[in-house]
Amino acid sequence: MKKIHIVTDSTADLIENYLTEYDIHVVPLTIHIDGDTYIDGVDIQPESFIEKMKGSHELPKSSQPATGVFKELYDRLGADGSEIISIHMTGGMSGTVKSAEAAASMTDSNVTVIDSMYISHALTFQVLEAAKLAKDGKSVQEIEERLAVVRKNTTLFVVVDMLDNLVKGGRIGKGKAMIGSLLNIKPIATLQDGVYTPVGKARSHKQVASFLFKAFKEDTAGKIIRSIGISHANGMAMAEPLMKMIEEFDWKDIKFSFTSPIISTHTGEGAIGFMYYTD
Repeated sequence: MKKIHIVTDSTADLIENYLTEYDIHVVPLTIHIDGDTYIDGVDIQPESFIEKMKGSHELPKSSQPATGVFKELYDRLGADGSEIISIHMTGGMSGTVKSAEAAASMTDSNVTVIDSMYISHALTFQVLEAAKLAKDGKSVQEIEERLAVVRKNTTLFVVVDMLDNLVKGGRIGKGKAMIGSLLNIKPIATLQDGVYTPVGKARSHKQVASFLFKAFKEDTAGKIIRSIGISHANGMAMAEPLMKMIEEFDWKDIKFSFTSPIISTHTGEGAIGFMYYTD
């Protein structure tokens, strides 16, 4: 029977039951560390990756799925005339969207590729919205229009606890990192238009939680909160106090997860992501 299939990648922090409930297809990225290659979420899990990363002298590298992997999936899903919406992590951090677009141009299936402009739960917001609308019988155009609204109304904060990976990745110099570490500075940034944008800094985990909660309260005042997500890379020192503040704000359904190795590579251990969207 013809339908609209939803495809995403392994940087979406999807809870397992969503995959079966909405028949979501996940294409994994790969991660390279100390000469070994792993498939994200298949033969390496977030917790074990953190341990490997701590012992590595070089920054791990990630690779987007090959175009052929996407094409094979698109060919199979669209063989009966079904349509496909393929929603992926920001093109600012990965070539995954480009790989999906290349496959879409090669397949005979009808594929719409969308750059979510986000990662983690903020990507999942769009994936789940698309899956629910597809299940309700909405058209590809209607789903695209709704996802544009979700993107516009999504906020994502990233807070780095240790600066090692930012140095290894060339995002900051060793001198700045040394000063930052001595002062215990935790950079706070947003992901705006798919780009990492610094917005503040804090000197303690508690200050981070207070900064994020204050921004959240001010931003959502008078709006309908649709979903809230927190992801972390062994970052419970910041995640727990923030969760407590949000729960006391009377929001119990926080999407919470240990984030993908792909994201941990960029942020390093101890980082958190805080995201929400509104109407």
